[in-house]
Amino acid sequence: MATADLLLHPVRLRIVEAFLGDRALTTSALAAELADVPPASLYRHVARLVNAGVLAIVAERRVRGALERTYMLRLTAAAVGLDEVAAMSADDHRQAFMAFVAGLLGDFDRYLARGDIDLLRDGVTYRMAGLWLDDAEYTELLRELTRVLQPRLANPPQPGRKRRILGYVLLPGSEAAPHPGEKAASHPDDEAASRPGGDAPRAEPPSPNPKRRSP
Repeated sequence: MATADLLLHPVRLRIVEAFLGDRALTTSALAAELADVPPASLYRHVARLVNAGVLAIVAERRVRGALERTYMLRLTAAAVGLDEVAAMSADDHRQAFMAFVAGLLGDFDRYLARGDIDLLRDGVTYRMAGLWLDDAEYTELLRELTRVLQPRLANPPQPGRKRRILGYVLLPGSEAAPHPGEKAASHPDDEAASRPGGDAPRAEPPSPNPKRRSP
């Protein structure tokens, strides 16, 4: 099981993300995707993830005298243990969440930098919604999300499929609940504070992974 310190490094977080979706990548293919990361730094971070058991070597071959390795992500290892999560301080969680959000911002910036962007065409969306749920309803929501997404997480790569990045955050709201017998007033903006590019929320089953996403 990896540690938060290992996974929540900006470069290592991007490396882990690159392998999501059962991808097998060589270091050269990984370097092409993370072209802004200096090769020496990239190889050093890959080596750390291999030593920690997060990346597994699945193939080796000689290319012009050099040994080229192919890696895959070990999802069970690319997670922060629940015991460590429970022991994290408020500041630890703040730093972890900042790393998570910084990763999302970086992904979005790189998407915008492509130039020819179309949120509707590309299926890019982000939104926020407020839900009134008791504990049992909330648990059922998580189960339903898992039922919907789990079969799709098992989809292998094939022609016509695009890898999609999926991010997920759930937080308790700070609004006071209405008094018994009162009906909460609704407002059009309550459903979605921001949802350019479509209506679909970005969500995935709850996971101790600091960033589990699949473009």
